[in-house]
Amino acid sequence: MIKKNDTRRLKIAIGPWLRNKYGPEIYWTWRMLLSTIGLPWEETSVNDPDCDIAYVVEGESRGNSKLCIKGNKDYWEHASEHQFEKMENFNGWLYPVFQHKDVPSQPFCSTDGCLIFKLDIIFYVFWLATGKQETHLNRNKHGHFHLDKYLPYKNTLCEALASSISLNLETMLVDLGFEPQIRRWPNGKQAAACVSHDVDYPEVIRWLEPLRILHRNRLKGFKAAMSVFTERRNHWHFESWISLEKRLNTRSAFYFSAKQGSLFKYIAGTPDTFYNIRSKRYKDLLKYLVAEGFEVGLHASYKAFESQEKIIAEKSLLEEVVGQDIHGNRHHYWHLNPECPESTLLLHEQAGLKYDASLSHERYLGWRRGLSWPFFPFHQKQRRQLGVLQLPTAWMDNHLFGYRNYNPGNASTILQNVTEKTIEQGGCLLINIHDYAFDGILFPGWSKTYFQLWEHIVSRSDFWIETPERIASYWIERYQSILQNSKGLDQ
Repeated sequence: MIKKNDTRRLKIAIGPWLRNKYGPEIYWTWRMLLSTIGLPWEETSVNDPDCDIAYVVEGESRGNSKLCIKGNKDYWEHASEHQFEKMENFNGWLYPVFQHKDVPSQPFCSTDGCLIFKLDIIFYVFWLATGKQETHLNRNKHGHFHLDKYLPYKNTLCEALASSISLNLETMLVDLGFEPQIRRWPNGKQAAACVSHDVDYPEVIRWLEPLRILHRNRLKGFKAAMSVFTERRNHWHFESWISLEKRLNTRSAFYFSAKQGSLFKYIAGTPDTFYNIRSKRYKDLLKYLVAEGFEVGLHASYKAFESQEKIIAEKSLLEEVVGQDIHGNRHHYWHLNPECPESTLLLHEQAGLKYDASLSHERYLGWRRGLSWPFFPFHQKQRRQLGVLQLPTAWMDNHLFGYRNYNPGNASTILQNVTEKTIEQGGCLLINIHDYAFDGILFPGWSKTYFQLWEHIVSRSDFWIETPERIASYWIERYQSILQNSKGLDQ
């Protein structure tokens, strides 16, 4: 990491109108952008003769800055009202265009040696990364979004649009002479990758699962259904996952539910998992996973988002059974508070988690908040950065199988494009494949698709591959190192 006071800081000035009205929001966005790029900063004024960047609104002085980004008052004043209309491409810059809003035909100009950028890219990143568009989207009873009527927005998911904007900002800063002081990832790697398994249904209900197979695969699934009914096939494949990943010299995370549900509760509308982590079988399994170097995380229950007490109780129980601290979490059914996801993310902070991996779409592949790398979310009501890192999940197995119609195209091509986008942006590709999906007879194509993708990633030399917890630990340490070598932007 950076040695303290061992580097030049980028000097940045925030105009008085932006600072006074939207300081917490703007400072959070700039911290996220510059720390991800790897540039320590020093907040200054536009009157500083050495000012590098001025972020000001029309009518405010840009001083002697080398780069001036024009803030848009209308965007900030009506942030929740804007709706995504389309993506625009200008000289390689992808950015959102809002309904009924004009954008400059020539976003760049140069005056007196200062590059002036008329697009408010800082607002764009804030708007995307805080999910402002989501307030206009339709949801189902689980809080999952329907995006078929919002194709321009849906089409941004695999672009990681906020990261794309940041990457262009990084290129612009490098052209102005500001080389990143710290790389995104260790050991000279371009990007990171990790795998997680949601442990949802490891033990089948013998009379029920054949019906599920027939519903999923129609008559083609008859033999598979009978093999489950006669107990020749099952969902218990932990040893299989471990064998595969050890052969590739990688380790993944298994997220376990601490709250036991039931079939009756499932039918009544609370679809929690059925197993009991207190049982000897699961105690032995958890010890086995830890001994083999795999991560154990929490799979918070369907209604855990309702209170601090619920998520703390579930985390504490899992820690008691495992015999070690639990650092990571993903909510079952991706079930955050549908009205205010950040209120759920706040619970993670209160529970003492290190990271969460729940900000994803149930039906759609890609990066929900437009960021392909880890980030600390912003709590909009409290107007502050949350202390628990978010690891965005890009692909869940069911995206390309149960929800195939929502993600059209060749599966291999889709995943290859997501992989290349991760490399291009220096992101972190987090994959989620369920514990039960290993058997290719019961779930045709599921595990095969994962095997092909993961073997391809492992064979490359540009990915840093670790468990989600170790990736989170690295990113947090990296962020703190940059923060300690910076001054200002700390509202």
